[in-house]
Amino acid sequence: MDLARRITDFTHDTVARSDYLPPLRAQRRTAAEAVGLFLDGRRAEAGRRLDGIDFGISTFTDTVTGRRFAEISDRAAEGHRGWGRIYIDLSATTRWSVQVPHPVADSGSEQLGIGVLRARRGGVLVMAGAHRNADRKGRADVAHRRDTVFDAVCDELAARHLPGLQVHGFADSTEPGYDVIASLGSADKGLPTARRTATALRHEGFAVCRAWARRCALEGRGNVQGREAEDQGVPFLHMEFSRTVRDDASRVRRAAAAMAASLPS
Repeated sequence: MDLARRITDFTHDTVARSDYLPPLRAQRRTAAEAVGLFLDGRRAEAGRRLDGIDFGISTFTDTVTGRRFAEISDRAAEGHRGWGRIYIDLSATTRWSVQVPHPVADSGSEQLGIGVLRARRGGVLVMAGAHRNADRKGRADVAHRRDTVFDAVCDELAARHLPGLQVHGFADSTEPGYDVIASLGSADKGLPTARRTATALRHEGFAVCRAWARRCALEGRGNVQGREAEDQGVPFLHMEFSRTVRDDASRVRRAAAAMAASLPS
């Protein structure tokens, strides 16, 4: 199975049309605890826990990298609940996460997440399952809500001290002259990684607005996953990419490779 095709199809066929049903606290906790069990090697127990919320685990070999991945996803109502998916690289010990909170809304951001996951072993990709505006009350905007499956899983990863990289997109007119806005959200712990990442991107020809060095739009100060990372003392990067970059497959690949290479070991 082609990992990129699998996730791209999910984005276009499901996320773009999905409704959003807010999960109960117990359902959020079950999803997060099951991910933790899986990472601990207790896969059968994780599967049994996920059964309770109609989620399941499947594994496959990515035809491009030749590596095995696990997919944790909704088996019953994926296009109705919009709780998202988790992909785990099985070829190495889990060491970091890449997070895609606004697929469709930030067009092409999922391709950045896929690229990072493929470019470096040991990653977890956490992806939202609905457009950020799928719910009129704003409850599907997972980057700014504490009551989502996405956030519960990211909290579990932060509690395990796994660095987080979250990818977003911005309109070219928001920060003219820049391709990337790199920030820490509120997690100052990630400054060395952020500097490495910004430097790597600049070496690839990207114009980077570094929020720790100057004022930038969209610095992610209200990002709840960043706040949790700060509380846990875990590095967290909030990376925004222009529409021009996200529309260029070659630049997406280069950006993903640069970010992956800069992640902590």
